[in-house]
Amino acid sequence: MNKIFSKDWFYFLDSTLREMGLDSDDSSFDEIKEILSKPTKFDSDKFASIVFYVILAGGFSQKTAKKIHAIIVDKIKQNPTQEELLSIFNNKNKINAIIKVWQNRKDYCDGFYKCKTTDDKLKYLQTLPHIGKITANHLARNLGENVVKYDIWIQRLGVIYGGNSGLEQNIDNGNLDKDIKKCCDDMFKHLHKETGLPIGYIDVVLWKASQNHLIKELNK
Repeated sequence: MNKIFSKDWFYFLDSTLREMGLDSDDSSFDEIKEILSKPTKFDSDKFASIVFYVILAGGFSQKTAKKIHAIIVDKIKQNPTQEELLSIFNNKNKINAIIKVWQNRKDYCDGFYKCKTTDDKLKYLQTLPHIGKITANHLARNLGENVVKYDIWIQRLGVIYGGNSGLEQNIDNGNLDKDIKKCCDDMFKHLHKETGLPIGYIDVVLWKASQNHLIKELNK
């Protein structure tokens, strides 16, 4: 296999995921690459749908999240009761968050697009129901912002890239260590230089490859 963190290594992961039919998050890899290269302004219904997916995806497989997401997006347009939505997905906190986002979708959408900088957008997204610091990055990327999601998988890769195994004990999905963040940022800067691809796209490929155990260094 090609040297880890090289251009050939990254393209190997990308092509392998595509061959396995795993080239997607909420959208396909090609759609993610397109929106990161040419950001699109979504209407409030689509904005809400993208938020729903990120709310649902936490703690669930992509296959499960996408299945439930499609049903809920269709159902919520029919003005369902909370009980009807809970019969589809029995998680009261997430369902209540989805209802609130739908009811206030225009205000939330307008508020997001009024933000002038990426940092402002990330802070704004954290005010939405059931969206935290790391999920805000996931959501921002799906909305077309060229950012990365510093989840556990990416933090582990960042530590390997930085060559400092002592940082492993600081890996935390809820509290991003500043030294680990620097390792991750250095890794993305390097791979962007190697490939010329948006860091948000590099992030989703590395995340999916890590989840599916394609990176042997994470399986030791």
